[in-house]
Amino acid sequence: MNITARTRVLALFGDPVEHSASPQIQNAAFIEAGVDGVYIAVRCATEDLAGFMRGLALAGGGGNITLPHKEKAAAIVDVSSEAVRRTGACNTFWGQDGKVHGDNTDVEGFRRALRIFVDGPSQGIRALVLGAGGAARATLLGLLEEGAGEVLLYNRTSERAQAVARRIGGQRARVVPLMEELGGERFDIVINTTRVGLNPDDPAPIDFEILDRAGAAMDLVYGKHQTSFVNAAERLGVRATDGMEMLVQQGAASFESWWSKPAPIELMRDAVRRSLGR
Repeated sequence: MNITARTRVLALFGDPVEHSASPQIQNAAFIEAGVDGVYIAVRCATEDLAGFMRGLALAGGGGNITLPHKEKAAAIVDVSSEAVRRTGACNTFWGQDGKVHGDNTDVEGFRRALRIFVDGPSQGIRALVLGAGGAARATLLGLLEEGAGEVLLYNRTSERAQAVARRIGGQRARVVPLMEELGGERFDIVINTTRVGLNPDDPAPIDFEILDRAGAAMDLVYGKHQTSFVNAAERLGVRATDGMEMLVQQGAASFESWWSKPAPIELMRDAVRRSLGR
């Protein structure tokens, strides 16, 4: 990689960022695609975010936003995509025509990963989504845009799930205050959007026996080892996947926003596997 005064700088802003594989993934993609860019990770405090984003974007660069700044970033950008407006979160930004543009590629990343996992259309499916944070908002919007028939939301704090349903779900989203209320209901897919499972000692987000009533299970958590959610599903004979593919696809969607050309997805997927030691 030859860095010059013309090289476009893109950065990941968050706190922490030391664990992120994004620099490795994106820099490999930049080289493969032949674009003149460099991607770095910058630890950033909340009060510094607006200055960093605006300065970089208006200098011709851009980047990604990770925890805990996605909601703050949505309020900073000048031009918001539909995904940002509906989820209230921004994870991708760039400068264009003197303004800071923002998108939430978690939505598109989830949609692409879901299509690959189910190997076909998702119209009419019945889904149970666990969690009510930013990932749950992106997942709910992605499911609705894919044509899901009904989406049930469960969160230990049901008020948060109600807020997500009201903001995004409309008539096709329903909150489940207690898992016991589901009775013997079945689902085409159960999706874990919580961070539970990132560490081996994490408590289960639900009684995993409910996965026995699911056609498939998708965990947005990923790591060097298979998550407890995926392990539980596979023990019950349920097809399951973790969040690695969503990571690849949201990164590819970000790349396409910055460079207006297709991302080298296979190379990015290989870079993620190497970073995770798979």
